[in-house]
Amino acid sequence: MSAQKVPLPLSLFTVDDFFRLVRGDHKADLIDGVIYMASPDTPRNDRIAYLVRFLIQGYARVKGLGQTTGPRVAYVLSDRRALEPDVAFVARDRRHILQESHGVGAPDIAVEIVSADSVAGDYMEKKHLYEEAGVREYWLIDPLQNRAEFHRLLDRHYVLVPLEHNRLFRSEVLPGFWLDVQWLLADPLPDEFDCLQQILAGNPA
Repeated sequence: MSAQKVPLPLSLFTVDDFFRLVRGDHKADLIDGVIYMASPDTPRNDRIAYLVRFLIQGYARVKGLGQTTGPRVAYVLSDRRALEPDVAFVARDRRHILQESHGVGAPDIAVEIVSADSVAGDYMEKKHLYEEAGVREYWLIDPLQNRAEFHRLLDRHYVLVPLEHNRLFRSEVLPGFWLDVQWLLADPLPDEFDCLQQILAGNPA
């Protein structure tokens, strides 16, 4: 996600301010009282986010694991922090955190698609915030550098998960779910139904 800072008022914004000021069709984050408005997604980033959400949602629905959300659902982490991951997943036993308009607490998986002006935010600031909030897995997909990395929470700190054969990621939050990084970096992207069928079959090609 790319972002632009909103000029500061005399005092920092609260979560209530955030929901009052940010329109429903505008993606934004509230970080330590500062609102960061997102620039429009590129078509490629939008397609990648759609593919990731489709795969997680399809797998989770078949297995009864939980629920996914998209880029306009905010997760309130504190009175001055509310983040809107490009894609998020909340496990079935924690679905109570999803209220009518937002999530209260951290999702189990947060996914960010890196854009030109979100590099520092996605790789550093958001990684720290998700780690501190207890997000169990942070997936970072970077079409600019043609790479993806996956972080898993271990003893309250993120550990970079090595890819099998330099391309396969296996999630612990979604038991049995695997992802071929080459799918996310291909141009054009592969058919989402074909990818989901391969994941459900259980054996990477």
